[in-house]
Amino acid sequence: MPPSLTSFTDDALIALDNLADRATGLVNPTIRLGVTGLSRSGKTVFISSLVHNLLNGGRLPLFEPVQSGRVSAVRLEQQPDDAVPRFQYEDHIRALVKDRIWPDSTRAISELRITLEYQSASGWNRLFSAGRLSIDIVDYPGEWLLDLPLLRKDYRTFSEETLTLAKAGVRAELSRDWLAATHATDVNVAADEMRARNLAISFTDYLRACKSDERSLSTLPPGRFLLPGDLDGSPALTFAPLVPPEANAPKGSLWAMMERRYEAYKSVVVKPFFREHFARLDRQIVLVDALQAINRGPEAIQDLERALGDVLDCFRPGTNSLFSALLGRRIDRVLVAATKADHLHHESHDRLEVLTRRLVERAIERIGMSGAGIDVMALASVRATREGTVKSDGHMLPVISGTPMDGEKINGEVFDGLRNTAIFPGDLPENPQWLFKTLDSTSDKTQLPDLNIVRFRPPQLDETGGVTLSIPHIRLDRAMQFLFGDRLA
Repeated sequence: MPPSLTSFTDDALIALDNLADRATGLVNPTIRLGVTGLSRSGKTVFISSLVHNLLNGGRLPLFEPVQSGRVSAVRLEQQPDDAVPRFQYEDHIRALVKDRIWPDSTRAISELRITLEYQSASGWNRLFSAGRLSIDIVDYPGEWLLDLPLLRKDYRTFSEETLTLAKAGVRAELSRDWLAATHATDVNVAADEMRARNLAISFTDYLRACKSDERSLSTLPPGRFLLPGDLDGSPALTFAPLVPPEANAPKGSLWAMMERRYEAYKSVVVKPFFREHFARLDRQIVLVDALQAINRGPEAIQDLERALGDVLDCFRPGTNSLFSALLGRRIDRVLVAATKADHLHHESHDRLEVLTRRLVERAIERIGMSGAGIDVMALASVRATREGTVKSDGHMLPVISGTPMDGEKINGEVFDGLRNTAIFPGDLPENPQWLFKTLDSTSDKTQLPDLNIVRFRPPQLDETGGVTLSIPHIRLDRAMQFLFGDRLA
C-alpha cells in the first residue's frame, strides 16, 4: 500500500468535516462535485455551460432525469461555504453569450450551488426522498491536484525526480539555465536568501516555459509556483530542487533551508487544500486537452499520460488510513473528459474518446490501480463550430466552420475574429494502438496525426423574441448522467 497522504491528526479533522457535511445532508441532500483539469482544458467553460443548460432547459437527451421530465425546477442557491469565493457564473455566461469571448481560466478555488427538484423514478424512494438534490460544484486548478502526490515525498525524493525529469527530452532545453545554476550550487554552504530566491525564480521560469502553448507539458508541480496568489514572495514559495548531498547536510545550510521550505509548502498549501476541499468531494471530473497534446508532439502526449497517472493516483482506494475510511467519504466516480471535441469532425469524436481512454488505461497500469469507478469520454462544453463538407480535388472532405479568434492564422491568412471560415481539421487514427506503438518506438521519426487545430470564438446565439437559448454542446448530458444522474433516480 502506498504511503498515506495524511497524518492521524489530518484524518481526525477530515472526519469532523465529513460528519458535519453528512448531518447537513440529512436535511438537504447534497453532492459535492469537484471540477478540475490540466492546463487550458476548459474548467470554467464546463461549469458555466453545465449550469446554463440546466437552468435554461438545454437539449440533454442522455441526462435521463431531464429527458423523462422528472426534474420540475432548477435554481441557483447560496453556497454553504462562506469562506470560499463564489464561482462567478453570471460574469462567465456574459462573456460566453454576450461578448463571445472565452472567460478567464481558473486561478483559485471557487464554488457554486445549484439545486434540482425532482420526482424519483421509484415509488418507494418517493416515500422517503425529499425530491431535492443540491450540487455543490467545487472548481479548482489542476495544478493543485498535481501537488497532492508531494505529500508522500520528502525533499530529497522531490529533488531527485524533478531533476531527472528536467534532463529528459525537450525539458532539457527548457531547463538549461536553471539546471546550470543548480549544478553550480554547493548545497552545504550557509543558507542565503538571495541565492534561494534566484534559484526559485529560475525554477519557476522553467515551469512556465513547460506550460507555454508551444510545449503544453502537463506535469509541473509545485502548482502554486505558477499560480502563487497571495503567497507570492513567501518563504513557502521560495525554494527549488537541489542536487541531493551524499551525506546529511549541516544545519543552517542551503539544503536545510530549502528542505524546510518544501515541508512548509506541503503544510501551508497542499495539506489545507486536501483536508478542507479535496477530501470532502463525492464525485470528480478531470478535463484534459488531449488534442493540444497530440498537436504538440510525442513528449506532450507522454507528459499528459504521466500527469494522468499522478492525478488518478490521488483517487486510489486505500491511500487513507482506516480512521478516515470509517468516518470519511470517498470519491466513488471519476470522469476523465477530453475537451474541445468540436475542433474535430464528428467522425473523429469516438476516436478521440478511444485514444483518451487508452491514455487513461496506460496511466492506470503504470500506477497499479484498478479502473473501477472511472469513465472516459470526449465532449465539448460549448460547441463553437458547425459541420459540413466541401469538394476538393474531386473528393468530399468533412469540414468544420466557425469564427476563428482574432489573430488566428490559417494557411498564412490572419483572421480578425469577425469572419467565419471552414477548415478541414484532419483525422485521428481509427486504431489508437498505432499511435501508441509509434510513441513507444525508439525511432526518431515518430509520426502523429496531422491535425489542424484552430481556436474559435464561442458561437453566436440567436436570441430573437426574448427567448434564452441554451448553449450548444457535445456530450455534456452524458457527463451529467455519469456524475450525478444516479442521485436523481
